[in-house]
Amino acid sequence: MRVLLDTTYARRAPYSGTAVYLERLTDALAAIDGVEIVEASNPRRRPPAGGGAGSVRNACADNLWTEVQLPRLARACGADLIHHPLPARAHASAIRQVITVHDLAFERVPDRFDRGYRRYARLTHRAAARAAEAVVCVSTSTAAEVRERWGVASERIVVAHHGPGQELGPVARVQPTHFLYVGDDQPRKNLAALLEAHRRYTDAAPEPLALVLAGSAAARRPGVRTERHPSSARLAELHAATAALVHPALDEGFGLTLLEAMRVGTPVITAASPAIVEVCGDAVRYADPRDPESLAAALSAVASSGTLQRELGERGRRRAATFSWNLSARAHLHAYSLAQAR
Repeated sequence: MRVLLDTTYARRAPYSGTAVYLERLTDALAAIDGVEIVEASNPRRRPPAGGGAGSVRNACADNLWTEVQLPRLARACGADLIHHPLPARAHASAIRQVITVHDLAFERVPDRFDRGYRRYARLTHRAAARAAEAVVCVSTSTAAEVRERWGVASERIVVAHHGPGQELGPVARVQPTHFLYVGDDQPRKNLAALLEAHRRYTDAAPEPLALVLAGSAAARRPGVRTERHPSSARLAELHAATAALVHPALDEGFGLTLLEAMRVGTPVITAASPAIVEVCGDAVRYADPRDPESLAAALSAVASSGTLQRELGERGRRRAATFSWNLSARAHLHAYSLAQAR
């Protein structure tokens, strides 16, 4: 089976969770006999423009790529199907197509998304899911929403949990010096609530720990520092010296950075959205993401108890061990076979 995998998004957003997903999945699929992955990315795709004429230009380029150039490449390389890692569809192509749906956050927390984007995503993502021969969902929670909100039949949906995110290598834990946030500052990530919670925690604690923002998020506040897109080695060092990874997002489709942290024994404080509970179970400390006081209390509890840190770390390791990219790749292979059979 030869699959053309569209890796354009990894090119335009190399630090995103989708980029990690593409990298780890491609490696895992390559290890399976009988499946050949052909990667294709649009070399002319420019970075996100942030609205206006630039976004219109990018949308036109994306449409040309998806509708014309990608099917042409699929025919040229003899691909049996096209895999879109985000909801998309080449409408005029006879080649079978599979899409991945990571989340429906724009449906669940609409106030955290631009109105124009919500309308666009609601129409195009739903249409792509309904037309695809198979739909990969990264959690059972996401699969349930795809069925209920978009009317996609269960027999066309395959749940493929991720494995842990980046490969961090061994993490030798040391005395904590900070809390750690890994990610961007999209509105649904709820960074403002975390910053307010950390301020309240700092005001109350006799020897407060700093907050490190690792990724593309940034803030200029006392006790907060930024690590812009750290390497895997540097991220491992940050994990080694953190009391906990803190993830206050209002909604997630899976929780890649949480599983990444749990795998290396980092305690996790997070919001209890459905997919996060599905992935993390009782291995993490939950807090109310809309209540900075609840988050601050969780920071204080974890920072002040080495016993709690060890317990969360051990529970996290056990939980993370049940997820792997090999299992994810096998589930994707099932989706590919399902698409071919239709």
